[in-house]
Amino acid sequence: MKKLLFLLGGILSSLAINAQVLDYNQIGVLFAGDDNNGTARYNAMGGAFGALGGDISGVDINPAGLAVFKKTQFSGTLGLFNTDITSNFYGNSLETNNDKLDLTQFGGVLVLNGSRHIGARKVAIGFNYTRSRDFESSWSTRGNSGFAPITDFYDPDLLYPNAEEQSFRNFTDGSNDKLSITFASQPNDKLYIGAGVSTYNLDYYQSTVAEEFNSDDDGNTFDVNAAEELITIGNGISFNVGLIAKPSQEVRLGVAYQSPVWYELSEESIVQEDQLFFNDQLDPSTGGATRNVFDYRLTTPSRLTGSFAYLFGREGLISFDYTYKNYKNIQLRPGNEFVNENQNFETDLKATSQFKVGAEWRIDNVSLRGGYLFEESPFADAIDTDHISGYSFGVGFKLNPGMKIDLAYQNRTNTDVYNFLNTDGADPVELDINNDKITATVVFTF
Repeated sequence: MKKLLFLLGGILSSLAINAQVLDYNQIGVLFAGDDNNGTARYNAMGGAFGALGGDISGVDINPAGLAVFKKTQFSGTLGLFNTDITSNFYGNSLETNNDKLDLTQFGGVLVLNGSRHIGARKVAIGFNYTRSRDFESSWSTRGNSGFAPITDFYDPDLLYPNAEEQSFRNFTDGSNDKLSITFASQPNDKLYIGAGVSTYNLDYYQSTVAEEFNSDDDGNTFDVNAAEELITIGNGISFNVGLIAKPSQEVRLGVAYQSPVWYELSEESIVQEDQLFFNDQLDPSTGGATRNVFDYRLTTPSRLTGSFAYLFGREGLISFDYTYKNYKNIQLRPGNEFVNENQNFETDLKATSQFKVGAEWRIDNVSLRGGYLFEESPFADAIDTDHISGYSFGVGFKLNPGMKIDLAYQNRTNTDVYNFLNTDGADPVELDINNDKITATVVFTF
């Protein structure tokens, strides 16, 4: 059976709190997204590489870009992440900072000269590891919603009507790691084509603890806390195809299709039965735990990207990507187990647009870069601040013909809500999310 997202035991049904991990609809959206990670050059230019190519991270957008490489190349990227989350709950604000240093990209491309016998001027084979999504974060909140449990379960006449405080702690960890194998060729001077296959290794962990404290008019207190854990692991596979056309020396046009990701997932949930405290005394009959294991399949939406780039000779360039992605197409299987969830994808989600803009200007052996990203929230009832927007900039240094060092800074912001109360009329926690990322890439060319 599926994981329990309600408090165990019928006697607990009147409590206001529910130590809630993400439900399947939220999990579907989370696993269908990515963090736009890549090399420092890719990050600095907002990831707008669909019509450019020549960067190993660009193959995740358009595999045809692999054939733009002129020489064999290898690169590795370290990323320093900072996530700042401010929670707002009934007038109280709490801020939490999370920092992490990790390897976010490693890859290379082998360039082979073509011939008339294979019908291509150039052939390229590439591989690239990317930290597609990092799940590590934490935040907490507390406040007074004014909602309190109705009765003591042992004495229906004993009321605890005075809400004192509710609190909630959320911790997530893990990642979605992507490995891409790409093949591309240049049939002639004006066309590049490519195709690739990607595999995914997903590891997600979430732990939540909710607590509510109330009292009656005689000074008696009632305290309840509940905890849940969710562990999800699995693998996925997808493919992408694309082309880049060069109608003139200055203009590049790109189009690419990214298939759905087909995941096979296994989850384990642990629901801690609530611990009840009356006048600070623990009720010994509470506090048990239930473990549940469930396997399922997830299909994410496909993605279609159109791109444009303009080159100012060898000095600089500007590029633009537009991506369409319909989150209504998320599917959970087996279908008979997820009838309501699959219907919710249809009614609660929408198709989204993503815009990326990037620019680069070269001065001798130094390259200056900047970028902008905007991505719509997939939820139909989202407000404007729920959409992700961000900017980036960076610099690249060509140390010698065979080595480059690139640096980039990225900032992304959005808002979100999280509802841990199981009471009609109670407000959710409002979250202000700020992500900063500094990346450094070393590139070797042969």
